[in-house]
Amino acid sequence: MVARMSAPAPTPTALPASAPAPASAPARVRPARTRLLALPEARWAAASTAAFLLALPLQLLGASAWLWGPLYAVAYLAGGWEPALEGLRTLRGKTLDVDLLMIVAALGAASIGQVMDGALLIVIFATSGAVEALATARTEDSVRGLLGLAPATATRLHPGSGAQETVEAGRLAVGDVILVRPGERVAADGRVLDGTSDLDQATITGEPLPVSKAAGDEVFAGTLNGTGALRVRVGRDPSDTVIARVVALVEEASRTKAPTQLFVERIEHRYALGMVAATVLVFAVPLVFGADLTGALLRAMTFMIVASPCAVVLATMPPLLSAIANAGRHGVLIKSAVVMERLGQADRIVYDKTGTLTEGTPHLTGVLPEPGFSEAGLLSLAAAAEYRSEHPLARAIVAAAQELPHATPHPEEAYDFRSAPGCGVTATVAGREVEVGSPERLGERAAVPDTDGTAVVVRVDGVRAGWLLLADRLRPGAPEAVAALSGLTSAPPVLLTGDNRRAAHAVAGRTGIPAGGVHAALLPHQKAEAVRDLGGRVLFVGDGVNDAPALAAAHTGVAMGRGGADLALETADAVLVHDDLTAVPRAVALSRRARRLVVQNLCLAGVFITVLVVWDLAWHLPLPLGVAGHEGSTILVGLNGLRLLRESAWRE
Repeated sequence: MVARMSAPAPTPTALPASAPAPASAPARVRPARTRLLALPEARWAAASTAAFLLALPLQLLGASAWLWGPLYAVAYLAGGWEPALEGLRTLRGKTLDVDLLMIVAALGAASIGQVMDGALLIVIFATSGAVEALATARTEDSVRGLLGLAPATATRLHPGSGAQETVEAGRLAVGDVILVRPGERVAADGRVLDGTSDLDQATITGEPLPVSKAAGDEVFAGTLNGTGALRVRVGRDPSDTVIARVVALVEEASRTKAPTQLFVERIEHRYALGMVAATVLVFAVPLVFGADLTGALLRAMTFMIVASPCAVVLATMPPLLSAIANAGRHGVLIKSAVVMERLGQADRIVYDKTGTLTEGTPHLTGVLPEPGFSEAGLLSLAAAAEYRSEHPLARAIVAAAQELPHATPHPEEAYDFRSAPGCGVTATVAGREVEVGSPERLGERAAVPDTDGTAVVVRVDGVRAGWLLLADRLRPGAPEAVAALSGLTSAPPVLLTGDNRRAAHAVAGRTGIPAGGVHAALLPHQKAEAVRDLGGRVLFVGDGVNDAPALAAAHTGVAMGRGGADLALETADAVLVHDDLTAVPRAVALSRRARRLVVQNLCLAGVFITVLVVWDLAWHLPLPLGVAGHEGSTILVGLNGLRLLRESAWRE
């Protein structure tokens, strides 16, 4: 049986509060981020919006048209020239899109005095284009930043003399031997020839703990070396390393993954063609039968106004944008309206393990003392020996000992500290030699207790004194989140991880993921392949660089915000700002409500457009009444969409 420690009451710790803090994890590589106003689309959209916001109050207050007219003209030009140019380019390719139609509708509105309506359309489309350009630029920034994980240079050893030379990492060839010093990043994929050390592989495999490496073990470019020195034989060309393949996979997925378009966008070409053709007919047919030019033009312009898809555009965006705002207030950053629409379409949820379902840091879960030792005594000896170590397991042991009410001996009683990379530490504590480390390296492999995590052996004066059990802890609410999302989807959840099979199945069992859905020991490209092989509309939740290809390959990707790697945050479609997994099922449910409201609004907008168009064609629709009906329907569907801003929409 594994002896579990009870939580002690808060009492003064025997380990001094002034003790030096454990070394922090290496800082994440942060790529240079494109500034919003560095994008021309954003600058034009900002200019258009500013001109519109200045002109609107002047018009409403009854100021002279000479004051607000030029401002509206600036809004038209700044926000409309680029979509107009793009629309003309698509027109040359015999395709008509809504961008060009919106420009024509805006100019048509202005031609009959509805200048504000046209300017509003221009501002909406210009802002949407700027947001899309920013998302694309930020993803490209992240991919470039990922390349910084692999060092630019390497120390290559001459095959004959062993002389060292510094070369560009890109010039390394298969068979070269490189030296990786303590604290350096590995420059190439390969195998260790000699030396022992602990490598932080979290960027590649997602494993929460450094991995011990010795002769014959595989290492990956971009991983961080610990305190030992390694000689590594290069096994892959620099262009074919795991980290290079992660970059290639993200770029490829970004190019080839067709985004799910909004309903309006899916029908825009047909609608645009139909509206243009109908407007021409409405203008030309009366002329053929003898109508005067002014009357025919007025009827055609009225038709263009009442048939323009303003209400349809607002039918779609306010519900989705309101849902985005509501989710944002509760710690879920949704990057676009398209993402909000896609989120509710998920039919299978796939999770990463380390840093997603778990916290990603080890914690002491049990103490197994041998006869003659107590739990507190064994833990105190181990903590004193480990106090000067920077290893994550050592930090977890020291942190657990600091919670003991009467931990002895003090760390000051430990001296002659020695650390052996990949093996453990040795120190003299209160006159006794204490060894804490790997069972395999300390000759205790046969006696390792059964555990879902990591077992560390403690030896005192050469005799096994007991075991410390450590494991990664589940995030609060992880089982509840998995259960809630399983109720919203038709397929069982899946776990994809680079960690070992035993740890994966342990986490799956505690979170309710079926054993058949567990895939362990996966490299980044294998995670992406697994997501694609699942088919359907997969929602993937992850946090690390190694999750970026899977986030890009999934129908929708959600990243953990606090501890997530930059590439994961930029590749993902949504970010959990507070790492609260229980927010994911609420966001999915909110997305589905938004989609239902979109359908309601489209039906409502369709009814208004149909009635007004039929009225204008069959009888005579006065222009003021047409504008009132058009604007009324636009306002109505807009207000209906804003219902999702309410707090109750998130709770429900």
